[in-house]
Amino acid sequence: MMTGQDEPIPNYRCNSRTPLAAVIGESQSRVSIPVARLLGIYEYPQISYFSTAPSLSDRTQFPSFFRTIPSDNFQSYGLVRLLLYFGWTWVGLLAGEDEYGVQGSQIVKEEMEKAGVCLAFSETIPLHYSKEKAQRIIDIIKKSSANAIIVFSPEIKWNPVAREVARQNVTGKVWIATESWATASNIFTKENFKILRGTIGFAVRSGKIPGLKEFLHSIHPSKSPDDIFIREFWEEAFVCKWPNPDSNETKPSTKAVKEPSLCTGTERLEDLSSDYSDASNLRGSYNVYNAVYAIAHALHELYSCKPGEGPFSSGTCANILDFTPRQVLHYVKNVRFKNNEGEEIYFDANGDPPAVYDIINWQLTPDGARKYIKVGSTDFSAPKGKDIKIDQSIIEWNEGQTKVPQSACSESCSPGYRKATREGEPICCFDCIRCSEGEITNHTDSVECVKCPDDHWSNEAQDRCIPKSIDFLSYEDPMGATLAAISLFAALITAATLCTFIKYQDTPIVKANNRELSYLLLLALMLCFLCSLIFIGYPMRVTCMLRQVAFGIIFTLSVSCVLAKTFMVIIAFNATNPNSNLRKWIGPKLPIAIVCVGTLLQVIICIVWLSSSPPFPEQNIKSQVAKIIIECNEGSVIAFWCMLGYMGLLAIISFIVAFLARRLPGSFNEAQFITFSMLVFVTVWLGFIPAYLSTRGKYMAAVEIFAILASSAGLLACIFFPKCYIIILKPDMNTKEYLMGKESSSNKKLK
Repeated sequence: MMTGQDEPIPNYRCNSRTPLAAVIGESQSRVSIPVARLLGIYEYPQISYFSTAPSLSDRTQFPSFFRTIPSDNFQSYGLVRLLLYFGWTWVGLLAGEDEYGVQGSQIVKEEMEKAGVCLAFSETIPLHYSKEKAQRIIDIIKKSSANAIIVFSPEIKWNPVAREVARQNVTGKVWIATESWATASNIFTKENFKILRGTIGFAVRSGKIPGLKEFLHSIHPSKSPDDIFIREFWEEAFVCKWPNPDSNETKPSTKAVKEPSLCTGTERLEDLSSDYSDASNLRGSYNVYNAVYAIAHALHELYSCKPGEGPFSSGTCANILDFTPRQVLHYVKNVRFKNNEGEEIYFDANGDPPAVYDIINWQLTPDGARKYIKVGSTDFSAPKGKDIKIDQSIIEWNEGQTKVPQSACSESCSPGYRKATREGEPICCFDCIRCSEGEITNHTDSVECVKCPDDHWSNEAQDRCIPKSIDFLSYEDPMGATLAAISLFAALITAATLCTFIKYQDTPIVKANNRELSYLLLLALMLCFLCSLIFIGYPMRVTCMLRQVAFGIIFTLSVSCVLAKTFMVIIAFNATNPNSNLRKWIGPKLPIAIVCVGTLLQVIICIVWLSSSPPFPEQNIKSQVAKIIIECNEGSVIAFWCMLGYMGLLAIISFIVAFLARRLPGSFNEAQFITFSMLVFVTVWLGFIPAYLSTRGKYMAAVEIFAILASSAGLLACIFFPKCYIIILKPDMNTKEYLMGKESSSNKKLK
């Protein structure tokens, strides 16, 4: 072809006719590769219509090779995309022991690893059929849990193994076909149908060749009397023989069931119902068609070149009757046209065409015929995510099922769970571990759980983050409402007590116990009950600053009043001695001084606290996992405990003084009541400290409110309820005579 002589003469062209333009072929890669090496040396264009080996895209080795079928690289990528589309992550692989199977399967393995798809097994189909090897493959398929199996092998190598698989009735598998056997009618037979039904795979894109059907119907032996192939085809197609007994062509067909009749030449090809007359779904032929037109367009561009505007040196053009291979190669590289189907034909820098495949599904039609149904397509020039299109509604799987079969080593982990790989096993074999609290996964097969933001928490299913609930001691809360009601009720009781004392202010029992201090103490206790309301409700900056300060100052005022009353009891008793120097302290000045000094020191502590590091509201997101606690940060913890410590110191002093004066005689000696009230007070606040430190959120506020109410109620009940009992229920005891009599009897007992 290249030299023009029977004896090849390297580097010379000896023919005087129009030179060779290009070579179309071959179908098999193993034949195309050596031919392409040779043609590449002389830069002759070669266009294959069925060679898919990835190595043929190497322009260094094959500078003049082109093809109208995509490289197996694209098919390998597409196969993995197909696996991901259907969620098949546990896959078997059978590969032919030739260049097609070895190279293609290797790329598939690499892409599977990148995509996170695991290989359940990988076996090779030998070049020469071996029953032992086939049995080994079948045994592995039977044992494997993988339901999807890729067969990357030429049709001729896979066919005998497929027959053996069918004979042993290995069902329930989805076979994934490469373009080499995706439309192989000798594999998709009646015997193999049971196991191969539902096969899905890639096929060379189909197309129509205008006028081909009419051309095929016009063929007749009389038009080409010297063409022996047409006569032989005629005999095969119409099961007849030509009436020439001396010719080999008249031998009856081996496929004839009975003695064939004589061919008359009047038979009509239009009446045949065979693959020959079906030109509607061409694949390999369509690639040949595009290859021929690619060369035709290249030669047309070469012929249409205008002198001075050519692509060669000094704008020269090639001579259509005497061109060099390199000149034609230039035009083939740059050819770009639309065929009669409207598809754009061109070659990329590697000599490959646009990577487009049909996705084929093997089905049984209602009339019992076996059909290759196109269910989708792939176009690798499309954007990612749109490169594969499949209509699942028309897919028929094994045994006629419409639900996509599963092929996974482990069941998918639903949202709320993460995958935990099993040690020593592929990544597709895993256990599903529920996410920890505060973490979620919102899609299947998540590798890691995602932690929710600080202000969110995982829902019960742990598949989404929801805002944390806001928690604080509110009036709507049953506990908050109860404490608020108790506070108001206690304040009303205190107010009623105050009113009672004011109403009976001239009675001996009220006069005998320093009624001004009693009024002040009752007013302070009423404020103590009411200040607990500041601890209820949404914490704000003002309430946070006010609650502790108000509580500390008012309680200090109360304790100071109690301390003043205690001192006044001691002074009043000792002042009865004729030579006592304490008489000058009797009067309102001393108790007022005690109350003012005691309260003023607490006021100073609170002022320093507020000016240096005042309390403020904050969101506590760590104490309770699913809640945001709105609470008051005390600011300076030292100042807070100083405030409580000072109040406690006053209470202890009052308790000690009252305890020492508890046995002093006198009219209505309050020392005993004050002692007991201070004992209750100190006990409550000593219990408050560990309870306060061990609680969080609204319970901290509740504990402090409880301490306020309990200690205030202790003071009210121990100091004032006995007097109210006498005032209201025993008025006969509320007389000067009774008091004086009681005092006299007390003195007699002491004597």
